[in-house]
Amino acid sequence: MSISSQRPADDAGTMTGQRARAATRSNWPTQRRHVRHGRAAFFFLLPACLMVAVYIVYPIFSTLWLSLYDWDGMAEKTFVGLGNYVELFHAPTFYTALKNNVLWLVFFLLAPPMGLAVALYLNQKVRGMRIVKSLFFAPFVLSGVVVGLIFSWFYDPTFGLLAKILGHGVPVLGDARYVTLGIIFAALWPQTAYCMILYLTGLTTMNPEAIEAARIDGARGWKMFWHIVLPELRPATFMAIVVTIIGALRSFDLISVMSGGGPYESSTVLAYYMYDQAIKYYRLGYSAAIAVVLFAIMLVYIVYHLRRMLRNER
Repeated sequence: MSISSQRPADDAGTMTGQRARAATRSNWPTQRRHVRHGRAAFFFLLPACLMVAVYIVYPIFSTLWLSLYDWDGMAEKTFVGLGNYVELFHAPTFYTALKNNVLWLVFFLLAPPMGLAVALYLNQKVRGMRIVKSLFFAPFVLSGVVVGLIFSWFYDPTFGLLAKILGHGVPVLGDARYVTLGIIFAALWPQTAYCMILYLTGLTTMNPEAIEAARIDGARGWKMFWHIVLPELRPATFMAIVVTIIGALRSFDLISVMSGGGPYESSTVLAYYMYDQAIKYYRLGYSAAIAVVLFAIMLVYIVYHLRRMLRNER
């Protein structure tokens, strides 16, 4: 091959290499920008990740580890393996607490539909509606202790409002048949207000074009609600259900204020049973085992609803 025939090929290779290097140099600012953005995102997320690790992840594993020991909080820990769990699953109070948690879960799920009904009523543009909204919002602002005291007075068989309405006293908080349902009814008051807030937020962010298009197509009343409004409120519904389930499973403050788990532990739930064993009887390992079981139940419900929502979104 002659030198003249090799020169165009060498020139073409040189030009290709120069173009590649030029393209690489032109991409350097973009690559450096991506690296800087990645570092900035990492440093912004680092404090939140550390807080999650310290206040959520570490306590979970610490509780799992503690549930394998017998410990009163002061003496040396004694490793018992799964002994705390074996004792827990043979304790009658555990099944009473579990049954009450199921009751809380079933009746507490009335809060999302009731909150949705109130939110639909309050979403109207009527004069004076802001005052009505503040009245419905008030229960959410009150602490659980205040709500418990209010309903304790309401249920009082001597001078309570319920006794005045019925004409005779009913010992709601002193009767094992009624105490759990009475406390759940009291807890539904602020929980409905919280679900109402979630749905009101969802209603204000709805797409008005979809509503207008449905009206043009003749959708009214129930059809509008079922096919347009309810699908638009799916994220709010998911949040309301998850928060309500967690609230039902970790119910504690109202039980502590209104009944103390009585009479005869008939109104206790897993969260209060856990507190009772740790604070009153100094059984921290046994209490940790109750906490692990409660956490597992919560995890199952949350994962189930999360997978269901993701499936519907797809």
